Amino acid sequence: MQLTAEEKRMLKGEMGLAAREALAQQIEVGKFFGARRFVPVSNVHMMGDIEVMGDSGKSFLERMAQIGAKCIRNTTTNARCFDFDYVARLKQDAGEAEKEKQLISCLRRMDVITADTCINYQTLYQPHMGEHVAWGDTGTVIYANSVFGARSNFESGPAALAAAITGRTPEYGFHLDRHRKGTLQVNLKADLDDFADWGAVGKIVGSAHQDYFAVPVFSGIKRRPSADQLKHLGAALASYGSMGMFHMVGVTPEAPTLKAAFGGNKPNATITITNRDIERVYAGYNTHGNPLNLVVFSGPQQSLFEMKVLAGLLDGKKIKQGSQLFITTSNGVKSAAKELDYLGKIEAAGATVLEGVCFYILQNVAQMRVQNGWSNLVTNSAKLANIIGAHKFNTILRRTQDCIAIALTGEDRPGKRPGKVRRA
Repeated sequence: MQLTAEEKRMLKGEMGLAAREALAQQIEVGKFFGARRFVPVSNVHMMGDIEVMGDSGKSFLERMAQIGAKCIRNTTTNARCFDFDYVARLKQDAGEAEKEKQLISCLRRMDVITADTCINYQTLYQPHMGEHVAWGDTGTVIYANSVFGARSNFESGPAALAAAITGRTPEYGFHLDRHRKGTLQVNLKADLDDFADWGAVGKIVGSAHQDYFAVPVFSGIKRRPSADQLKHLGAALASYGSMGMFHMVGVTPEAPTLKAAFGGNKPNATITITNRDIERVYAGYNTHGNPLNLVVFSGPQQSLFEMKVLAGLLDGKKIKQGSQLFITTSNGVKSAAKELDYLGKIEAAGATVLEGVCFYILQNVAQMRVQNGWSNLVTNSAKLANIIGAHKFNTILRRTQDCIAIALTGEDRPGKRPGKVRRA
Protein backbone atom coordinates (compact mmCIF):
# COMPACT_ATOMS: atom_id res chain seq x y z
CA MET A 1 0.00 0.00 0.00
CA GLN A 2 1.07 3.55 -0.70
CA LEU A 3 1.62 5.30 2.63
CA THR A 4 1.67 9.02 3.27
CA ALA A 5 4.42 10.60 5.34
CA GLU A 6 2.06 10.71 8.34
CA GLU A 7 1.21 7.03 7.94
CA LYS A 8 4.89 6.13 7.77
CA ARG A 9 5.50 8.00 11.03
CA MET A 10 2.52 6.23 12.56
CA LEU A 11 3.89 2.85 11.49
CA LYS A 12 7.23 3.70 13.11
CA GLY A 13 5.49 4.26 16.42
CA GLU A 14 5.93 8.02 16.54
CA MET A 15 2.24 8.41 17.37
CA GLY A 16 2.13 5.70 19.99
CA LEU A 17 2.03 1.93 20.20
CA ALA A 18 -1.75 1.68 19.78
CA ALA A 19 -1.71 3.71 16.55
CA ARG A 20 1.20 1.65 15.21
CA GLU A 21 -0.58 -1.64 15.88
CA ALA A 22 -3.87 -0.35 14.49
CA LEU A 23 -2.25 0.84 11.26
CA ALA A 24 -0.28 -2.39 10.87
CA GLN A 25 -3.53 -4.33 11.11
CA GLN A 26 -5.18 -2.03 8.57
CA ILE A 27 -2.31 -2.53 6.14
CA GLU A 28 -2.88 -6.27 6.24
CA VAL A 29 -6.60 -5.75 5.64
CA GLY A 30 -5.77 -3.42 2.77
CA LYS A 31 -3.41 -5.96 1.22
CA PHE A 32 -6.05 -8.68 1.47
CA PHE A 33 -8.61 -6.59 -0.39
CA GLY A 34 -6.15 -5.10 -2.87
CA ALA A 35 -6.37 -1.54 -1.54
CA ARG A 36 -3.75 0.85 -2.92
CA ARG A 37 -4.03 3.50 -0.22
CA PHE A 38 -5.96 4.74 2.80
CA VAL A 39 -8.78 7.28 2.80
CA PRO A 40 -9.54 9.56 5.78
CA VAL A 41 -12.74 8.85 7.69
CA SER A 42 -14.80 11.40 9.61
CA ASN A 43 -16.91 9.09 11.77
CA VAL A 44 -16.76 5.54 13.16
CA HIS A 45 -19.50 3.19 14.40
CA MET A 46 -18.46 -0.09 16.02
CA MET A 47 -19.74 -3.27 17.61
CA GLY A 48 -18.89 -3.43 21.30
CA ASP A 49 -21.06 -5.89 23.23
CA ILE A 50 -19.94 -8.86 25.29
CA GLU A 51 -22.30 -11.37 23.65
CA VAL A 52 -20.68 -10.85 20.24
CA MET A 53 -17.11 -10.19 21.40
CA GLY A 54 -16.80 -12.75 24.17
CA ASP A 55 -13.89 -12.88 26.61
CA SER A 56 -11.25 -12.74 23.87
CA GLY A 57 -12.76 -9.57 22.39
CA LYS A 58 -12.97 -8.03 25.84
CA SER A 59 -9.28 -8.85 26.46
CA PHE A 60 -8.36 -7.30 23.12
CA LEU A 61 -10.12 -4.04 23.97
CA GLU A 62 -8.64 -3.95 27.47
CA ARG A 63 -5.14 -4.34 26.04
CA MET A 64 -5.74 -1.55 23.50
CA ALA A 65 -6.87 0.72 26.34
CA GLN A 66 -3.82 -0.23 28.40
CA ILE A 67 -1.38 0.75 25.63
CA GLY A 68 -3.00 4.16 25.28
CA ALA A 69 -5.50 3.77 22.44
CA LYS A 70 -7.57 6.91 21.90
CA CYS A 71 -10.16 7.66 19.25
CA ILE A 72 -9.21 10.61 17.08
CA ARG A 73 -12.60 10.48 15.30
CA ASN A 74 -16.05 10.56 16.86
CA THR A 75 -16.83 6.89 17.50
CA THR A 76 -20.15 5.41 18.62
CA THR A 77 -21.21 1.92 19.63
CA ASN A 78 -23.84 -0.34 18.18
CA ALA A 79 -26.61 -1.96 20.24
CA ARG A 80 -25.49 -3.99 23.25
CA CYS A 81 -26.95 -7.19 24.76
CA PHE A 82 -28.11 -5.93 28.18
CA ASP A 83 -30.60 -3.35 29.34
CA PHE A 84 -29.24 -3.27 32.88
CA ASP A 85 -32.66 -2.42 34.33
CA TYR A 86 -34.03 -5.73 33.06
CA VAL A 87 -31.24 -8.22 33.78
CA ALA A 88 -33.08 -9.92 36.66
CA ARG A 89 -36.48 -9.88 34.99
CA LEU A 90 -35.11 -11.45 31.81
CA LYS A 91 -33.10 -13.95 33.89
CA GLN A 92 -29.86 -12.95 32.24
CA ASP A 93 -26.45 -13.88 33.60
CA ALA A 94 -25.39 -11.33 36.22
CA GLY A 95 -21.71 -12.18 35.66
CA GLU A 96 -21.99 -11.47 31.94
CA ALA A 97 -23.84 -8.23 32.72
CA GLU A 98 -20.90 -7.17 34.88
CA LYS A 99 -18.53 -7.94 32.01
CA GLU A 100 -20.66 -5.73 29.77
CA LYS A 101 -20.30 -2.89 32.27
CA GLN A 102 -16.52 -3.41 32.35
CA LEU A 103 -16.49 -3.36 28.57
CA ILE A 104 -18.40 -0.08 28.51
CA SER A 105 -15.92 1.43 30.98
CA CYS A 106 -13.01 0.26 28.82
CA LEU A 107 -14.52 1.76 25.66
CA ARG A 108 -15.09 5.07 27.39
CA ARG A 109 -11.42 5.20 28.45
CA MET A 110 -10.60 5.15 24.74
CA ASP A 111 -13.03 8.02 24.09
CA VAL A 112 -15.67 5.80 22.48
CA ILE A 113 -19.16 7.26 22.81
CA THR A 114 -21.19 4.31 24.14
CA ALA A 115 -24.46 5.34 22.52
CA ASP A 116 -25.56 1.71 22.07
CA THR A 117 -27.73 2.17 19.02
CA CYS A 118 -28.10 0.56 15.60
CA ILE A 119 -29.93 3.63 14.28
CA ASN A 120 -27.07 6.09 14.69
CA TYR A 121 -27.93 7.44 11.23
CA GLN A 122 -31.35 8.51 12.54
CA THR A 123 -30.36 9.77 15.98
CA LEU A 124 -26.67 10.73 16.10
CA TYR A 125 -24.85 11.37 12.85
CA GLN A 126 -25.83 11.67 9.20
CA PRO A 127 -22.83 11.63 6.83
CA HIS A 128 -22.91 13.59 3.62
CA MET A 129 -22.56 12.66 -0.03
CA GLY A 130 -19.09 11.26 -0.72
CA GLU A 131 -18.04 11.29 2.94
CA HIS A 132 -15.89 8.32 4.00
CA VAL A 133 -16.90 6.66 7.27
CA ALA A 134 -16.01 3.36 8.99
CA TRP A 135 -19.23 1.81 10.22
CA GLY A 136 -19.65 -1.72 11.53
CA ASP A 137 -23.33 -2.69 11.59
CA THR A 138 -24.75 -3.96 8.31
CA GLY A 139 -27.97 -1.95 8.58
CA THR A 140 -26.07 1.28 9.25
CA VAL A 141 -23.62 0.69 6.42
CA ILE A 142 -26.21 0.04 3.72
CA TYR A 143 -28.15 3.11 4.88
CA ALA A 144 -25.03 5.31 4.78
CA ASN A 145 -24.02 4.13 1.32
CA SER A 146 -27.49 4.22 -0.19
CA VAL A 147 -29.56 6.96 1.41
CA PHE A 148 -26.78 9.45 2.21
CA GLY A 149 -24.33 8.63 -0.57
CA ALA A 150 -21.58 8.28 2.04
CA ARG A 151 -18.94 5.53 1.72
CA SER A 152 -18.29 2.59 4.03
CA ASN A 153 -17.75 -1.15 4.03
CA PHE A 154 -18.96 -3.56 6.71
CA GLU A 155 -16.21 -2.93 9.27
CA SER A 156 -15.58 -5.64 11.88
CA GLY A 157 -15.11 -4.59 15.52
CA PRO A 158 -11.28 -4.48 15.46
CA ALA A 159 -11.27 -2.83 12.02
CA ALA A 160 -13.66 -0.10 13.14
CA LEU A 161 -11.62 0.55 16.29
CA ALA A 162 -8.46 0.75 14.19
CA ALA A 163 -10.12 3.37 11.97
CA ALA A 164 -11.11 5.34 15.07
CA ILE A 165 -7.50 5.30 16.31
CA THR A 166 -5.79 6.12 13.00
CA GLY A 167 -8.52 8.26 11.41
CA ARG A 168 -8.47 6.30 8.15
CA THR A 169 -9.47 3.05 6.49
CA PRO A 170 -8.21 1.06 3.49
CA GLU A 171 -9.73 2.21 0.20
CA TYR A 172 -11.56 -0.80 -1.21
CA GLY A 173 -15.13 -1.95 -1.80
CA PHE A 174 -17.74 0.78 -1.52
CA HIS A 175 -15.12 3.47 -1.05
CA LEU A 176 -14.45 3.05 -4.79
CA ASP A 177 -16.70 4.36 -7.56
CA ARG A 178 -16.68 1.13 -9.54
CA HIS A 179 -18.44 -0.86 -6.83
CA ARG A 180 -21.21 1.70 -6.33
CA LYS A 181 -22.88 1.25 -9.72
CA GLY A 182 -26.14 -0.65 -10.06
CA THR A 183 -25.98 -4.29 -11.11
CA LEU A 184 -29.64 -5.41 -11.19
CA GLN A 185 -32.98 -3.68 -11.70
CA VAL A 186 -36.04 -4.08 -9.48
CA ASN A 187 -39.36 -2.74 -10.75
CA LEU A 188 -41.71 -2.00 -7.86
CA LYS A 189 -45.38 -2.43 -8.70
CA ALA A 190 -46.50 -3.12 -5.13
CA ASP A 191 -48.23 -0.61 -2.86
CA LEU A 192 -45.74 -1.01 0.02
CA ASP A 193 -47.72 0.74 2.74
CA ASP A 194 -46.09 -0.82 5.80
CA PHE A 195 -42.55 -1.12 7.16
CA ALA A 196 -42.86 -4.90 6.82
CA ASP A 197 -43.76 -4.57 3.13
CA TRP A 198 -40.43 -2.89 2.49
CA GLY A 199 -38.66 -5.58 4.50
CA ALA A 200 -40.41 -8.20 2.36
CA VAL A 201 -38.99 -6.50 -0.74
CA GLY A 202 -35.54 -6.77 0.81
CA LYS A 203 -36.11 -10.45 1.49
CA ILE A 204 -37.22 -11.16 -2.09
CA VAL A 205 -34.28 -9.34 -3.66
CA GLY A 206 -31.63 -10.33 -1.13
CA SER A 207 -32.50 -14.03 -1.06
CA ALA A 208 -32.23 -14.23 -4.85
CA HIS A 209 -28.95 -12.28 -5.11
CA GLN A 210 -26.66 -13.09 -2.18
CA ASP A 211 -23.68 -10.97 -3.16
CA TYR A 212 -21.95 -8.19 -1.24
CA PHE A 213 -21.28 -6.32 -4.48
CA ALA A 214 -24.77 -6.76 -5.94
CA VAL A 215 -26.32 -3.27 -6.05
CA PRO A 216 -30.06 -3.34 -6.79
CA VAL A 217 -31.65 -0.34 -8.48
CA PHE A 218 -35.29 0.18 -7.51
CA SER A 219 -37.58 1.93 -9.98
CA GLY A 220 -41.30 2.52 -10.36
CA ILE A 221 -42.06 3.53 -6.76
CA LYS A 222 -45.62 4.77 -6.26
CA ARG A 223 -44.67 7.17 -3.46
CA ARG A 224 -41.44 8.27 -1.85
CA PRO A 225 -40.65 6.00 1.11
CA SER A 226 -40.04 7.39 4.59
CA ALA A 227 -36.71 7.11 6.36
CA ASP A 228 -38.05 4.20 8.44
CA GLN A 229 -39.29 2.35 5.36
CA LEU A 230 -35.85 2.74 3.76
CA LYS A 231 -34.36 1.51 7.04
CA HIS A 232 -36.37 -1.73 6.88
CA LEU A 233 -35.55 -2.21 3.19
CA GLY A 234 -31.82 -1.76 3.73
CA ALA A 235 -31.69 -3.95 6.83
CA ALA A 236 -33.44 -6.78 4.98
CA LEU A 237 -31.21 -6.49 1.90
CA ALA A 238 -28.13 -6.68 4.11
CA SER A 239 -29.51 -9.58 6.14
CA TYR A 240 -30.78 -11.80 3.33
CA GLY A 241 -28.32 -10.79 0.60
CA SER A 242 -25.25 -9.45 2.45
CA MET A 243 -25.72 -6.35 0.29
CA GLY A 244 -24.00 -3.11 1.17
CA MET A 245 -25.77 -0.67 -1.11
CA PHE A 246 -28.87 0.00 -3.20
CA HIS A 247 -30.19 2.79 -5.40
CA MET A 248 -33.74 4.09 -5.72
CA VAL A 249 -34.42 6.22 -8.77
CA GLY A 250 -35.41 9.74 -7.82
CA VAL A 251 -34.90 9.07 -4.11
CA THR A 252 -31.28 8.21 -3.27
CA PRO A 253 -28.58 10.77 -4.15
CA GLU A 254 -26.59 8.71 -6.65
CA ALA A 255 -29.68 7.74 -8.63
CA PRO A 256 -31.32 10.88 -10.05
CA THR A 257 -32.10 8.77 -13.13
CA LEU A 258 -32.05 5.07 -14.00
CA LYS A 259 -29.08 5.70 -16.28
CA ALA A 260 -27.11 7.45 -13.55
CA ALA A 261 -27.80 4.62 -11.10
CA PHE A 262 -26.24 2.04 -13.39
CA GLY A 263 -23.36 4.31 -14.38
CA GLY A 264 -22.75 2.53 -17.68
CA ASN A 265 -23.47 -0.98 -16.35
CA LYS A 266 -26.10 -3.17 -17.96
CA PRO A 267 -28.40 -4.88 -15.44
CA ASN A 268 -27.52 -8.55 -15.11
CA ALA A 269 -31.07 -9.32 -13.98
CA THR A 270 -34.47 -7.64 -13.80
CA ILE A 271 -37.07 -8.37 -11.12
CA THR A 272 -40.65 -7.14 -10.89
CA ILE A 273 -42.35 -7.14 -7.47
CA THR A 274 -46.13 -6.90 -7.20
CA ASN A 275 -48.64 -6.96 -4.35
CA ARG A 276 -49.07 -10.67 -4.99
CA ASP A 277 -45.35 -11.23 -4.44
CA ILE A 278 -45.51 -9.40 -1.11
CA GLU A 279 -48.54 -11.41 0.02
CA ARG A 280 -46.70 -14.58 -0.98
CA VAL A 281 -43.91 -13.65 1.45
CA TYR A 282 -46.36 -13.34 4.34
CA ALA A 283 -48.10 -16.58 3.37
CA GLY A 284 -44.77 -18.39 3.57
CA TYR A 285 -44.69 -18.20 7.38
CA ASN A 286 -46.37 -20.93 9.43
CA THR A 287 -47.23 -21.08 13.15
CA HIS A 288 -46.94 -24.90 13.15
CA GLY A 289 -49.86 -24.91 15.56
CA ASN A 290 -47.85 -23.31 18.37
CA PRO A 291 -48.99 -20.31 20.46
CA LEU A 292 -48.46 -16.76 19.23
CA ASN A 293 -47.29 -15.37 22.57
CA LEU A 294 -44.24 -13.30 21.59
CA VAL A 295 -44.23 -10.14 19.45
CA VAL A 296 -41.05 -8.11 18.94
CA PHE A 297 -40.35 -4.75 17.33
CA SER A 298 -36.57 -4.69 16.99
CA GLY A 299 -33.74 -5.16 14.51
CA PRO A 300 -33.33 -2.23 13.85
CA GLN A 301 -34.25 -0.26 16.93
CA GLN A 302 -37.40 1.84 16.72
CA SER A 303 -37.29 5.49 15.73
CA LEU A 304 -39.37 8.10 17.55
CA PHE A 305 -41.84 8.03 14.66
CA GLU A 306 -42.22 4.25 14.95
CA MET A 307 -42.75 4.66 18.70
CA LYS A 308 -45.53 7.14 17.93
CA VAL A 309 -47.22 4.62 15.63
CA LEU A 310 -46.98 1.85 18.24
CA ALA A 311 -48.32 4.15 20.97
CA GLY A 312 -51.33 4.97 18.80
CA LEU A 313 -52.06 1.32 18.10
CA LEU A 314 -51.72 0.33 21.78
CA ASP A 315 -53.42 3.32 23.40
CA GLY A 316 -56.09 2.10 25.83
CA LYS A 317 -55.53 -1.57 25.01
CA LYS A 318 -53.96 -4.50 26.89
CA ILE A 319 -51.58 -7.23 25.76
CA LYS A 320 -53.21 -10.65 26.04
CA GLN A 321 -52.46 -12.38 29.33
CA GLY A 322 -49.62 -14.84 28.81
CA SER A 323 -48.28 -12.95 25.79
CA GLN A 324 -45.29 -10.61 25.71
CA LEU A 325 -44.52 -7.63 23.52
CA PHE A 326 -40.94 -6.33 23.39
CA ILE A 327 -39.80 -3.10 21.76
CA THR A 328 -36.16 -1.97 21.54
CA THR A 329 -34.93 1.56 20.96
CA SER A 330 -32.10 3.93 21.79
CA ASN A 331 -31.64 6.00 24.94
CA GLY A 332 -32.43 9.23 23.14
CA VAL A 333 -35.59 7.90 21.52
CA LYS A 334 -36.85 6.32 24.74
CA SER A 335 -36.28 9.58 26.62
CA ALA A 336 -38.18 11.57 24.00
CA ALA A 337 -40.95 8.95 23.87
CA LYS A 338 -41.35 9.29 27.63
CA GLU A 339 -41.61 13.07 27.40
CA LEU A 340 -44.26 12.79 24.66
CA ASP A 341 -46.18 10.07 26.57
CA TYR A 342 -45.69 7.51 23.81
CA LEU A 343 -43.79 5.40 26.31
CA GLY A 344 -46.54 5.69 28.91
CA LYS A 345 -49.20 4.46 26.47
CA ILE A 346 -47.01 1.58 25.30
CA GLU A 347 -46.09 0.43 28.81
CA ALA A 348 -49.67 0.85 30.07
CA ALA A 349 -50.67 -1.74 27.49
CA GLY A 350 -48.21 -4.19 29.06
CA ALA A 351 -45.35 -3.93 26.56
CA THR A 352 -41.69 -3.91 27.60
CA VAL A 353 -39.45 -1.24 26.08
CA LEU A 354 -35.75 -2.13 26.24
CA GLU A 355 -33.13 0.58 25.87
CA GLY A 356 -29.83 0.32 24.00
CA VAL A 357 -30.25 -3.29 22.85
CA CYS A 358 -31.46 -5.32 19.90
CA PHE A 359 -33.50 -8.42 20.63
CA TYR A 360 -31.49 -10.90 18.62
CA ILE A 361 -28.24 -10.15 20.50
CA LEU A 362 -29.76 -10.21 23.98
CA GLN A 363 -27.57 -12.31 26.23
CA ASN A 364 -29.29 -15.62 26.97
CA VAL A 365 -32.03 -15.12 24.34
CA ALA A 366 -31.97 -18.81 23.36
CA GLN A 367 -32.52 -19.80 27.00
CA MET A 368 -35.28 -17.18 27.30
CA ARG A 369 -37.08 -18.90 24.44
CA VAL A 370 -37.12 -22.19 26.35
CA GLN A 371 -37.88 -20.70 29.78
CA ASN A 372 -40.84 -18.67 28.51
CA GLY A 373 -42.27 -21.28 26.18
CA TRP A 374 -41.69 -19.13 23.12
CA SER A 375 -41.76 -21.06 19.88
CA ASN A 376 -43.03 -18.46 17.44
CA LEU A 377 -41.72 -14.91 17.24
CA VAL A 378 -43.92 -12.40 15.41
CA THR A 379 -42.32 -9.24 14.06
CA ASN A 380 -42.63 -6.55 11.39
CA SER A 381 -38.86 -6.67 10.83
CA ALA A 382 -37.78 -8.92 7.96
CA LYS A 383 -34.22 -8.71 9.27
CA LEU A 384 -35.21 -9.99 12.71
CA ALA A 385 -37.35 -12.70 11.11
CA ASN A 386 -34.21 -13.91 9.36
CA ILE A 387 -31.46 -13.53 11.94
CA ILE A 388 -33.25 -14.70 15.11
CA GLY A 389 -33.63 -18.14 13.55
CA ALA A 390 -30.09 -18.82 14.74
CA HIS A 391 -31.61 -19.11 18.22
CA LYS A 392 -34.20 -21.66 16.98
CA PHE A 393 -37.19 -19.34 16.96
CA ASN A 394 -39.85 -19.98 14.35
CA THR A 395 -40.43 -16.51 12.93
CA ILE A 396 -43.51 -14.95 11.41
CA LEU A 397 -43.30 -11.68 9.46
CA ARG A 398 -46.43 -9.56 9.66
CA ARG A 399 -47.43 -5.96 9.04
CA THR A 400 -47.29 -3.58 11.99
CA GLN A 401 -51.04 -3.57 12.69
CA ASP A 402 -51.18 -7.36 12.42
CA CYS A 403 -48.32 -7.68 14.91
CA ILE A 404 -50.20 -5.54 17.42
CA ALA A 405 -53.42 -7.48 16.82
CA ILE A 406 -51.57 -10.72 17.54
CA ALA A 407 -50.11 -9.27 20.76
CA LEU A 408 -53.63 -8.25 21.86
CA THR A 409 -55.50 -11.43 20.89
CA GLY A 410 -52.94 -14.18 20.33
CA GLU A 411 -54.58 -14.85 16.97
CA ASP A 412 -53.27 -14.51 13.42
CA ARG A 413 -55.59 -13.81 10.52
CA PRO A 414 -53.41 -14.29 7.42
CA GLY A 415 -54.60 -13.28 4.00
CA LYS A 416 -56.58 -10.22 5.12
CA ARG A 417 -54.79 -7.12 3.96
CA PRO A 418 -55.04 -4.46 6.71
CA GLY A 419 -55.63 -0.81 6.15
CA LYS A 420 -52.74 1.55 5.82
CA VAL A 421 -50.72 2.24 8.95
CA ARG A 422 -51.16 5.81 10.04
CA ARG A 423 -48.12 7.76 8.93
CA ALA A 424 -46.14 9.40 11.72
